[in-house]
Amino acid sequence: MSLKLKTILGVAIIEALLLGLLITVTLNYLKSTNYEGLYKRAITTATLFATTTKDAVLSYDLASLDALSAELMENPDLVYVRIKSPSGQIFAQAGNKTWLNDPFHEDQQIDHVSDGVFDTRAEIREAGTLYGIIELGIDTSSLSRQINEVWHWSLSIAIGEMGLVALFSYFLGSYLVSGLTRLRYAAYRISKGYMDVFVQSKGTDEIAEVSEAFNAMSERLKNVSQSREMYEKQLESLNKTLENQIEHRTRALEKTNEQLIHSEKMASIGTLAAGVAHEINNPVGFIMSNIRTLSTYTATYNEIISQLQQLDEQQSEEELRQAVRSLKAWLKQKDIEFILEDMAEIITDIHEGNERINHIVSGLKDFSHVDQDKSYKPANLNEAIEKTLRVTENELKYKAETVVELSDLPLVNCNTSQIQQVLLNLIINASHAIEAEGRIEIRSWAENNRVCISVRDNGSGIPPALHKKIFDPFFTTKKVGKGTGLGLAISYNIMKEHQGEILMESQPGEGTCFTLNFPKAVISSPNYSPKKS
Repeated sequence: MSLKLKTILGVAIIEALLLGLLITVTLNYLKSTNYEGLYKRAITTATLFATTTKDAVLSYDLASLDALSAELMENPDLVYVRIKSPSGQIFAQAGNKTWLNDPFHEDQQIDHVSDGVFDTRAEIREAGTLYGIIELGIDTSSLSRQINEVWHWSLSIAIGEMGLVALFSYFLGSYLVSGLTRLRYAAYRISKGYMDVFVQSKGTDEIAEVSEAFNAMSERLKNVSQSREMYEKQLESLNKTLENQIEHRTRALEKTNEQLIHSEKMASIGTLAAGVAHEINNPVGFIMSNIRTLSTYTATYNEIISQLQQLDEQQSEEELRQAVRSLKAWLKQKDIEFILEDMAEIITDIHEGNERINHIVSGLKDFSHVDQDKSYKPANLNEAIEKTLRVTENELKYKAETVVELSDLPLVNCNTSQIQQVLLNLIINASHAIEAEGRIEIRSWAENNRVCISVRDNGSGIPPALHKKIFDPFFTTKKVGKGTGLGLAISYNIMKEHQGEILMESQPGEGTCFTLNFPKAVISSPNYSPKKS
């Protein structure tokens, strides 16, 4: 074999290896960079969209979901977007109807996509609970087409380069070697992540063309990298904007939640209004009757004073004795001794009736005011139970026998006002579940580092099919106008905020039992003796 042929074959083989390495490294880097960028864009878009639509999903605002979906479809290369519930119900969707009608199959890697669309998903969760799922697809065909074009372009250039090298290798061997060395070095820099790579080229021959093609490819990679950085900055800016919006909406939701809790508290007080009015009317009526009697007794005393003043006007002893005898007869006729005894009893009764009214009004005032102190303090839950029973006794005593068994309890870190509202909701619900002459049992005890309170009734009970819905907002088993459907939902959230739980056991016709579990505070129990009844 001649030296010329050896040189041509040797240079051709070397050129083929170098070009193969260059194209492989460049295309692999191009693929990995663009695939990674598209993958991050898809995941980020789905995650951000899940965050953006969370409030609308939680509030079941379908109009906002449709608007947000249509707005998202303005993003380039986005094929479709779908928002649905965990059970598969579609809240909103937009995009290509063909893809929306096809079953969703999530893709894990872009280079494994066979249908030209990268399908991904994101979950909408709140406090660990799944409320919705975002599904979207991004077109990968344009990216794949560009990579294939680069591949074919690079392959064509490589073939042409090899032909020219084989033809002119004998005369331009050293030039080819130096040119390949520059290209190899540039490819190495690109593989290391340097985007600002430029190969100097001289003349108009094939080596110069390859260098120019390489520079064009390098420039394209640089533009792609810059575009990716720009998109990342835009996504970062959008993320900050979304975070600010979420923070603002969170504050608004917290305020709304406080107002909702207070409204439900006032609704519970309203439920007790009839019984409270009756309880207040009884002592008020008795007080008014006694006041009328006192008015009669006052008139008698006024007349006595008038007659005593007339005694001084008598001019003789006989007239004075006659006036005294007349006064004694009149006093006996009026039964003054009975009046004196009765007045003392009337005043005592008025005082007791007034204390009764003050007791009822004070109990309602404790529940009805907006609690400005939102902090948690160690408290004995037996006191919360007894305060709640004082408010509800007017509702219960005509309807059910109340049995209270309170044990010595350790302290619990809690907001006492909120716990009293939970107890008020449970006791009122128990009362409503009883038609007539029922029984309500309220117990407290401590076990396994927990403090427990149970409210049990022997009322109508709840069907098993409704057990999973009982804590859902606006769900109620009561008649229209009897309940808001928020009492148990608010109670559930209050217990969750206290790191506790509320459990329910119920059978139709056998009654219902709600149990509250609290973590106890690491503080010794105070000297407190609960009342038993």
